[in-house]
Amino acid sequence: MAEAEEEKLNHENQNLDKKPRHRGKHDKPKPWDDDPNIDRWTIEKFDPAWNPTGMLEVSTFSTLFPQYREKYLQDSWPRIESALKQYGVACKLNLVEGSMTVSTTRKTRDPYIVVKARDLIKLLSRSVPAPQAIKILEDEVQCDIIKIGNLVRNKARFVKRRQRLLGPNSSTLKAMEILLDCYILVQGSTVAAMGSFKGLKQVRRVVEECLRNEIHPVYQIKNLMMRKELAKDPALATESWARFLPTFRKKNVQQIKPKSKEKKAYTPFPPAQTPSKVDKQLESGEYFMNDQKKADKKWQEKQEKQSEKSAEKKRMRDASFLPPEEPTQNSNNSNKSEEGKKDITELTQSLKSKTKELKKQKKTQEKVNAEEYIAVA
Repeated sequence: MAEAEEEKLNHENQNLDKKPRHRGKHDKPKPWDDDPNIDRWTIEKFDPAWNPTGMLEVSTFSTLFPQYREKYLQDSWPRIESALKQYGVACKLNLVEGSMTVSTTRKTRDPYIVVKARDLIKLLSRSVPAPQAIKILEDEVQCDIIKIGNLVRNKARFVKRRQRLLGPNSSTLKAMEILLDCYILVQGSTVAAMGSFKGLKQVRRVVEECLRNEIHPVYQIKNLMMRKELAKDPALATESWARFLPTFRKKNVQQIKPKSKEKKAYTPFPPAQTPSKVDKQLESGEYFMNDQKKADKKWQEKQEKQSEKSAEKKRMRDASFLPPEEPTQNSNNSNKSEEGKKDITELTQSLKSKTKELKKQKKTQEKVNAEEYIAVA
């Protein structure tokens, strides 16, 4: 019985496998699906023969531009107009409202060109030069305008991180442009980028991580350089590059904590009101004085201040005539000098006593008579 059940289940499974997959009305095998010569990633240039009748409806896009761009746009508008005319797109510059408008015409054949024209006027309003912005009309070039104003709240910190993205003398930005093959322009609170889809995706990641203070752009450049070198080796195409790429750890730098203010004792009563000028005059009695007395008081205060200043200046002038204080000798030197003085006094006393004795001896020798001395002897 068990064997019969197993055979039955296998037969049902085979029937399910053989059952054809349901396809939609247009989901049918095409002859070019399995063609190895077709590269599906290439963007083919638009041929006007694909849309000979043109557009059925008029599509219009407009954008505002800042006032400081008015003069530049006015000068370069003929060039922009001629570039859009080749694709059958009309453009209008309104200096009163401060806006640029693009719209399709009867000559427009490419349905996507109006979106490209919209990107063109957006780039022009974000201070991208006209020759560079016109390149957006090409099929291979795309654009991305990254808003960075709301990523950092503190304005000073925002300016510092935006400068970090530029680098000294815009060296960091130039390195990113070379590695990613994109045009990047930092203007105000936006970053305008032009290039391929792959490059734009990497530009957005680098910019957002820099503004969020996650990874420094210099480390991102180092990583991109490594990836560019690894991409040249066909043997590593199917392998993971994790072992080659550098890993960066964010260091927690200790910041100086702000000094916390000492909390004052809570009192339910409000602080005393500061006395006004009138209150001070009432306290001193000046408020009730007439104009003559007020003028006398002011003159007296002025005289007192002048006398104080003159006394101070006189004291400073007299200070230059005072003799400088003599330097006091050290205690060791003073002890030595005292000992030397004592020795000198002792020596002088001993010399005086010797001279007195010698004088006495001479006097006695002069008074002695020789005859008397012999007779006595």
